[in-house]
Amino acid sequence: MKVAALYDIHGNLPALEAVLDEVRREGVDMVMVGGDVMPGPMPRECLDTLLQSGIPTEFIHGNGESAVLESLRGGTLETVQERFREGIRWSAQQLSADQRALIAQWPPTRRITIDGIGDVLFCHATPRNDTEILTKLSPPAHVAELFAGVKEPLAVCGHTHMQFDLHSGALRIVNAGSVGMPFAPPGAYWLLLGPDVQLRHTPYDLQIAATRIRLTSYPDAKSFANDSVLHTRPEDEVLGLFAAADGRS
Repeated sequence: MKVAALYDIHGNLPALEAVLDEVRREGVDMVMVGGDVMPGPMPRECLDTLLQSGIPTEFIHGNGESAVLESLRGGTLETVQERFREGIRWSAQQLSADQRALIAQWPPTRRITIDGIGDVLFCHATPRNDTEILTKLSPPAHVAELFAGVKEPLAVCGHTHMQFDLHSGALRIVNAGSVGMPFAPPGAYWLLLGPDVQLRHTPYDLQIAATRIRLTSYPDAKSFANDSVLHTRPEDEVLGLFAAADGRS
């Protein structure tokens, strides 16, 4: 069995479409969506595209879905930075009633057995919750604490929008990267599993994607198109910002 792990799409439909085209060429048996399909400029369309792809697809929730559900319940989003709240509320309002009910059912983790790899644990940030920060520079003791108790040989995560591949004792931890908002050179990042582990990068037409995004009514459409599609933030810069949260201090 071959599994494509798609994380942190963030409503970037053009990036998702490009990845799904490549996923189909690879002949995968399943897509695992690792959370944060939303918020972003085309959340409803991204969810519909995943559900109608013709490929068996499973989902776990990320902190993006947690925030969207909180907004739908009338929450104040106090734990979310203020600059993100308007986009979360807008994304929540784009969803149909069926989509809202669907994302409320997504679990925090899933376990799948993959040929050539064995049992794989999928989580959004860490097995403990959907917000903790893990990067390739996190100290070994911090990594071991975040993934304590995991029995599977491989854990797949996302959340920080940067791919990595590291070990904590016998456990291998791989970050799938971000399909729609990478902190890396422009393009879409994802993971192909079975029979080995492949960190993948899919290019797509950035200018057309940016135009499509700007034409949405997403509150941050212009900045998303510029800063998350055309000109992405470099990994080194973001790693510096995460130093206070990923166990280094």
